[in-house]
Amino acid sequence: MTPDQMADALAAAAPGVLPRHRLPCGVPLAPFTTFRIGGPADVLFEARSADELAAAITAARATGIPWVVLGLGANVLIGDRGVRGLVIRNQATAHTMGADGRLWSESGAIIQDLVLDTVRAGWSGLEHYVGIPSTVGGALWQNLHFLSPAPERERTMFIAEVFESCEILAVEGDRRVVDAAYIQFGYDDTVFHHRRDVVLSATFQLTADDPARLHRVLQENLAWRGSRHPWLQVHPSAGSIFKKIEGVGAGRLIDQCGLKGFRVGDAQISHIHANILVNLGHATAADVRALVAHAQAAVKERFGYELQPEVGFIGEF
Repeated sequence: MTPDQMADALAAAAPGVLPRHRLPCGVPLAPFTTFRIGGPADVLFEARSADELAAAITAARATGIPWVVLGLGANVLIGDRGVRGLVIRNQATAHTMGADGRLWSESGAIIQDLVLDTVRAGWSGLEHYVGIPSTVGGALWQNLHFLSPAPERERTMFIAEVFESCEILAVEGDRRVVDAAYIQFGYDDTVFHHRRDVVLSATFQLTADDPARLHRVLQENLAWRGSRHPWLQVHPSAGSIFKKIEGVGAGRLIDQCGLKGFRVGDAQISHIHANILVNLGHATAADVRALVAHAQAAVKERFGYELQPEVGFIGEF
């Protein structure tokens, strides 16, 4: 099936929800990722609500067209040859804050926006994640976490701590509300790594707090993160490339191999954080893959550890 035929089939499967003019073909995906790398999607659809997101996935399943959901495009590397099938950009961003501290949000809402909204209103629970590029759906998929630098809370904070429930489009095709027991929150792991359920919306339980104190937390966390991570606005990246090695640290191993600053093409191991690869301007997915392989080989040869990629590799390379 050609991209145009795919778009026609999807439009026919969900008339009125997926109009043909909202299913462009051959759209480059690099601008929709934090790495600024990636070839074209066969077909692109921007879902503006949870209902549209569900309808697009249901149509793709019904027509047998491969599909993938893209939020902010963080923590992924898209191949230079692009993605076959349907790419759904999750632009479902509606959210409401209740007087009881419950925050309801569609899964495409950006965590940074929710952080600022809730802090201004005096609600605590999301302030730890300021500066981390993620949507609500991505946060739940990965059990978003942050190691707080403040002495009184020097521990890793997890999004699971404020999670109450979420509505999913299950792999079986039905929409249902599930709780934390279903999600099976782990470190960088949830049920969504193992089932093709998709988060449509989520509810979080926040607690009242002093906005002045919350703003101080924001400043502390941003300062800590800014001193240890390259700025996305200057050096695009996908965040940490390799999974955590307990008690050792993937970045520390790469650093001890003397690889900070090492580059392949325009892909470079950051001078600031050795577990982050940055795009110096014109990096390709092939550059990144070659740099990943080089770091893995160097660490394996010197220390015997097998570095496992944390980012998702999407599309054709």
